[in-house]
Amino acid sequence: MPVRPHPGARPTLEDVAAKAGVSRATASRVLNASPRVSPEAHEAVTAAAAELGYQPNRAARALATRRTGAVAVVFSEPGPKTFDDPRFAWLIRSAARSLADVDAQVVLLLVRSPQDLARAERFLAGGHVDGALLFAPHRGDPLPAVVRGLALPVVCAGRPWGPPRGLHLVDHDNEGGGVLATEHLLSSGRRRVVSVTGPPDEHSAVDRLAGWRSATGASDADVELLTEGGGYSRDGGKRAMAALLARVPDLDAVFAASDLMAAGALDALREAGRRVPEDVAVVGFDDHPMIAPHTTPALTSVRQDTDGQVRQMVTHLHRLLRGEALKPRREVLPTVLVRRESA
Repeated sequence: MPVRPHPGARPTLEDVAAKAGVSRATASRVLNASPRVSPEAHEAVTAAAAELGYQPNRAARALATRRTGAVAVVFSEPGPKTFDDPRFAWLIRSAARSLADVDAQVVLLLVRSPQDLARAERFLAGGHVDGALLFAPHRGDPLPAVVRGLALPVVCAGRPWGPPRGLHLVDHDNEGGGVLATEHLLSSGRRRVVSVTGPPDEHSAVDRLAGWRSATGASDADVELLTEGGGYSRDGGKRAMAALLARVPDLDAVFAASDLMAAGALDALREAGRRVPEDVAVVGFDDHPMIAPHTTPALTSVRQDTDGQVRQMVTHLHRLLRGEALKPRREVLPTVLVRRESA
């Protein structure tokens, strides 16, 4: 007859094993999410742990498994964009939810200077976390090369500049999304489709511009005339739209490579007396739930599943932490067009 824990005493792993009728080693494998257990043992141990109210001793587990139960979420973004762009908060929420689902603690690292980079490298190499999710979109950022050299599982959002060798990547089909947006505008009868573009040092912006160019068949001269950079900000989108209106007064459609820039473009069009969508149709990118449905008019936008991207990154990282031999590769998630009143 298994001995029940003394009232008030914290249940131990031995208590869980005894109640489940398995060995301590089997109970440990189940509670550490090892794939090397039978479904019956998994069910018995899980039920016993729930009934006893067992909570693993994280300090003891860390000593035994050399695991911390923590994952770093690293944003390499110079300047204030991390706090000015609402997509940053969206990514943080998604990461926190997805990591909680695998019982991991979030450690947030912001890298905005060479000093931050040095601290982040020391931290990641110091055994403080079990793995990392990396967001480092800019050309010339040394962080992807730094993490490639660490003995630490890392999964990257998008594809960094430079060779992807040795990196696990989860990306969106940004070029395909640019094609979707532009073809939608052309299919509705628009003839002069311009684009408000993102930063040229980010692959997502370069790919979205490539999608617009593919759909329009634009020449180099057309790109110079019909596009204007907006820096992925609302103010930038407004300035870019004003410049395009001055340079291309007969424009009748705009593909903005982010919802923030699209919102700025709507501001500029309103101030110029252009009606949307009657005079100018507008399509954004992101389908951000706090932006696209709330502009006037509501914004047609290319949806990239940010929550799905982060979930896939966490799933991939969790598989690496479980010891699965996954080859580094780039996984590309699809984009879809969400139609609203602006186009």
